[in-house]
Amino acid sequence: MVRSIVVTSVIDAVVDDLKSQVLAAELGPGTALTEADVAARYDIARSTAKAAIERLVAEKVLVRKNHKTARVVQLGPDDVRDIYRTRAYLESEVLRRLAERRTVPVEARVANAEIDALWQQGEWDIVDPDMRFHTALIDSLGSARTSSVYGSLAFEVKLCMAQLQGSQRLSPDIIIAEHARLADLIEAGDATGAATLLDEHLSRARELLAGALGGEPGPEAYRPSSALSAAH
Repeated sequence: MVRSIVVTSVIDAVVDDLKSQVLAAELGPGTALTEADVAARYDIARSTAKAAIERLVAEKVLVRKNHKTARVVQLGPDDVRDIYRTRAYLESEVLRRLAERRTVPVEARVANAEIDALWQQGEWDIVDPDMRFHTALIDSLGSARTSSVYGSLAFEVKLCMAQLQGSQRLSPDIIIAEHARLADLIEAGDATGAATLLDEHLSRARELLAGALGGEPGPEAYRPSSALSAAH
């Protein structure tokens, strides 16, 4: 079946479409993608398909070992923990800096309001606005290099989020409340409080996801949300 795409550049469009299929679990972990497969799927030249696959490998959407066929990445508990701890190291320092300025970007509040609106409709698929909340905080620091480093984790983080939300193990109520509380702590200039809540926020998701992928979840998975307690 030939899939239709909106062309910006052919390679960009193919890469974006394949990413969306991976995030939607239409292409499951371990699925093989050859140049011939991609060329036939989109009715494009083999050279274009090869370039798209190379981009996807570089962006960690696909993995290729020993020059064999590229396959959709399969994250395990150890991968998830490494990804989320890397996020925590970077985001924690950014939140501390933002708290010094008492600045929260409007985009972060808007993204959290979007999550709330989706959840009011009973929608669990909140990956995009969830990611936009965190990315808005990173970008508001105004450091192109920091944003670039965070961006290099973007697909793996989105894939983790999609897998966790797909399992419906973490209520968006908690995500919404913790995002709102993070923003309030930043605006209040409470750098330590913001960093502490971020650690709680990310470690809960990390351990729930590790458990969903076959690992033994740590105690952080079941820690009650301090943000929900503060709201009552």
